[in-house]
Amino acid sequence: MSDVRRNRGGSGQSLWSRPWKEAPEHLVRDMKRDVVVDLAWGRLVFAQTFEEPRHVIDLLRAEEEGRRDIAMYVADPHVLVSHAPGELFIDPSLTYRLELHRYRPRRNPVAGVFVRKMSELADAEEINRLYAGRGMVTGDTELMWANQRTPTFTYLVAQDERTGTIVGTVTGVDHVRAFDDPDNGASLWSLAVDPQCTIPGVGEALVRVLAERYIGRGRDHLDLSVLHDNDPAIRLYTKLGFQRVPVFAVKRKNPINEPLFVAGPAESTALNPYAKIIADEARRRGILVEITDAESGELRLSHGGRRIVTRESLSELTTAVAMSRCDDKQHTRRILQRAGLSVPRGVAASSPEADAAFLAEVGEVVVKPVRGEQGRGITVGVSSPEALADAVTLARTFCPDVLIEECVDGDDLRIVVIGHEVVAAAVRRPATVYGTGRHTVTELIDAHSRRRSAATGGESRVPMDETTVSTVRAAGHELDDVLPDGVALKVRRTANLHTGGTIHDVTATLHPALGAAAVAASRAIDIPVTGLDLIVPSPEESEYVLIEANERPGLANHEPQPTAARFVDLLFPATRTTPRAWQPPPVPQA
Repeated sequence: MSDVRRNRGGSGQSLWSRPWKEAPEHLVRDMKRDVVVDLAWGRLVFAQTFEEPRHVIDLLRAEEEGRRDIAMYVADPHVLVSHAPGELFIDPSLTYRLELHRYRPRRNPVAGVFVRKMSELADAEEINRLYAGRGMVTGDTELMWANQRTPTFTYLVAQDERTGTIVGTVTGVDHVRAFDDPDNGASLWSLAVDPQCTIPGVGEALVRVLAERYIGRGRDHLDLSVLHDNDPAIRLYTKLGFQRVPVFAVKRKNPINEPLFVAGPAESTALNPYAKIIADEARRRGILVEITDAESGELRLSHGGRRIVTRESLSELTTAVAMSRCDDKQHTRRILQRAGLSVPRGVAASSPEADAAFLAEVGEVVVKPVRGEQGRGITVGVSSPEALADAVTLARTFCPDVLIEECVDGDDLRIVVIGHEVVAAAVRRPATVYGTGRHTVTELIDAHSRRRSAATGGESRVPMDETTVSTVRAAGHELDDVLPDGVALKVRRTANLHTGGTIHDVTATLHPALGAAAVAASRAIDIPVTGLDLIVPSPEESEYVLIEANERPGLANHEPQPTAARFVDLLFPATRTTPRAWQPPPVPQA
């Protein structure tokens, strides 16, 4: 190791800043040659172990469809790419290195999360769920499980101590085990945290545990590759002591990598996530995308003589009549009732006396403006005439017509229906923070907002308004209170994503009756794309009430379901690439 450290000269560089054949023979004579390892989502080609560049090129050319191979530690990437410029590109990522002898452990462990090795095949399936939720390439679960049982690979998962749910994962590759690395290194891959996770510090906990495992093995450093504009990840790695090193990667040009080597229109960066997911899917299929108004998410899509204008998931296929039916919640109720679907009891707000009488009849109500979106003006859990009067006044600031509905307990379920077929289903939960015993409620809300904003491209944050203040006070707390360790506190009454709510996919377990009700509602309204909001005891049970239909559901909120693909299928059937997305779960045999 002393020879290797002298070669780096303390700069953080290694032998791999130049071809191995130029390194002193005594350092590389025991190194394995032409080494490739399969990470299940793609192969990692250790370019420093190859003498012939053409062999690296041949490997990248042999990449399988739907996979993402990476040639790492390429000493002269520009030269390698010059041999196949139409097929290869230099990855626009940065390499960071943590010198493990400089690592400093955290004083207090991350609360609420337990990091462990993958221990069963079901963990690999959860890892794939996290990958899909982050828009990453998923992998062969059997291969992950086989890899885990070798010393070359380390698959870690982070488990929520409250629920047992897997909320994060990271993979490590031991270079010494892989090819007798004379630099005595290791690398970190595929760090992913559930975008709906409310626990702070999950990514940090995963990186630290992996680093500490390699310290235990006596490794010298831990490398990672991160996209150049992934600022949250770069901030985390820098905080933990990682530093930039001149190491480069080369990839093959394929549809998965296309955003890395083909720049989209400059206006694309101004699109919100709900429009961008559609633009990206359309471009992937060769559909011409014109951004007619980036601020509103309006696009003009053209293919084979067919041209359609969209605004996020709203398109010209949705008629003005269907849109007006969704816009007016009272009208929606009447249509659904006539279709034989279940809706909560409700009345239009009128006089204080009549409103109070309805409240007395049902016990607790939800007050909402007849027209509006994103949860604005809605008050949940109103139980006194005085609170009812205030809620009606608030709702009327958004719309003069106000609807009062019976408050039904249960999960807030969103079902996305496209072309009168269920595509995705998810339970939405109100913004909730968890005490640490050290941070105030305000600090916890700020941290939650930062995580939700990062996970949604800036679309989700908890507003520090009177609704948040009153929700916190109703639970017996003030914003300046230090919330005790482990205590959960809902800071919003509604589960709207724009106000910090989280969404959890339940498509695979959705009860057939709920899917049938959603399809029946879409047909009754006669709308091709809609998000139906239901209150249910459980998404696995048949009981429900329908509370709202949305003409422009956010398709970016339902990973891993192929919402954007199914939307583009509807617009341009000739380009369809996806199978049916949802089938009712099998009925248990008696």
